[in-house]
Amino acid sequence: FASPLFLGVGKTTLIQKATQALKSAGVSIDGFYTEEVREGGRRTGFDVVTLSGKRGPLSRVRYTSDSSASRRECRVGQYVVDVASFEQLVLPLLRNVNLGSDAERKICVIDEIGKMELFSQPFIHAVRQTLASSGTVVLGTIPVPKGKPLDLVEEIRSRKDVKVFNVS
Repeated sequence: FASPLFLGVGKTTLIQKATQALKSAGVSIDGFYTEEVREGGRRTGFDVVTLSGKRGPLSRVRYTSDSSASRRECRVGQYVVDVASFEQLVLPLLRNVNLGSDAERKICVIDEIGKMELFSQPFIHAVRQTLASSGTVVLGTIPVPKGKPLDLVEEIRSRKDVKVFNVS
């Protein structure tokens, strides 16, 4: 599913409902989604939530920082991305999905493949491996093209075996 980044059109809600329906039908499914973190009615960041219930920070708002620290930070707008936390939660999931036999059909939820997540080279590699696995169906979200193209997103969008639905 594709939609403009951070517009709250319901991609994650759609992913969650589809995941619940597939689980209740007995389908083998694993993966993660991202969820807004709000404090006092304001969005302060995003968490990664695995389908097994683990949660950790993906990003948090940081308006100011000293210039030497900000050069080392992975940032998307006002958000500082916690790449280590993201990788700790997501990489074992993707490796597990890729370990099964191709005879066993699995569904892997990846919400989202966007700017924040793409700061992780191991994540990019794991997504490519997951897409290459013939026994795995990926249910994921990507942003609509806007500004500088994101290589992995465009690679996914142009695959012959991918169907993109625009959510608005």
